Amino acid sequence: MAAGGRASGRPAKKKGPSKGTGGQVRRGLEGRGATPPAEMRHWYKDKARAERIAREDRGGGGRRPAPRAKRSDDAPEHIGGRNPVLEALQAGVPANALYVAQRIDNDDRVRDSIKIAAERGIALLEVTRDKLDRLTEGAVHQGVALQIPAYDYAHPSELVELAHDAAETPLIVALDGVTDPRNLGAIARSATAFGAHGLLVPSRRSAGVTGGAWKTSAGTLANLRVARASNLTAALREYREAGLFVIGLDGEGRVDIGDVDLLGEPLVVVVGSEGKGLSRLVREQCDVVARIPMAAAAESLNAGVAAGVTLYEVARHRRG
Repeated sequence: MAAGGRASGRPAKKKGPSKGTGGQVRRGLEGRGATPPAEMRHWYKDKARAERIAREDRGGGGRRPAPRAKRSDDAPEHIGGRNPVLEALQAGVPANALYVAQRIDNDDRVRDSIKIAAERGIALLEVTRDKLDRLTEGAVHQGVALQIPAYDYAHPSELVELAHDAAETPLIVALDGVTDPRNLGAIARSATAFGAHGLLVPSRRSAGVTGGAWKTSAGTLANLRVARASNLTAALREYREAGLFVIGLDGEGRVDIGDVDLLGEPLVVVVGSEGKGLSRLVREQCDVVARIPMAAAAESLNAGVAAGVTLYEVARHRRG
């Protein structure tokens, strides 16, 4: 043979189709398309929820929250977090509702919050964590949030009327450029402790009575009226026309607060911002601009501390 092979003596068998799967593999691959992204897989939501709960319990932040929309003045606020909510309830902060996440892992703080809310007749609502995320605007809430109603501000003249009704010499604290609600809360504590009849805040570029202010005030805002003025300069002018003297606090003042001879008179104490002090127009309405004497190493005092020192000096002078 040409090929050198050995013949079998049998005729060559015609090669036909081999036995296969009948197209089952091919059909099994049809219609599946691309691999779905993680968020479309059945286990994704449970895993993401577990990770978020663990992150909140550690006190850590999640993804950066979306920019906050401008809130109207009459909209309620929400305090989130187990410690802040419990502290607010214990301090007697006014509240409309206590929101608790579904399937929350209870601890003493949650149980105490629910108990206090029930005793005070505050509505208790069970909601999803997504709902809590929206209420607290992306802040860490740990499964609980407290809804606080919008504060009902007084008219500036009402603060003088409160003093007259109590047959006392008026003492009002006005804030000029104080934008941190925690400072407002701290000033409210000092004002309550030293017998002030109220706080006056401008309606723009100023801190208001928010959840942060309530928390820092340790409940004293429940016993101290806060008035809001559309124009702080005009409100101070009206106070002067009503017989009150205006003392401004500023590090550049020329007289020490202890040496001011008006402390026993009907008085408005104006606290400026820590960085900028008093604005020019407000300074022009002051009868006296005073400073708090301190060591050269300290450039300035926090607005809350400055107000506390000054109000103590006023109270000491009036007792004497």
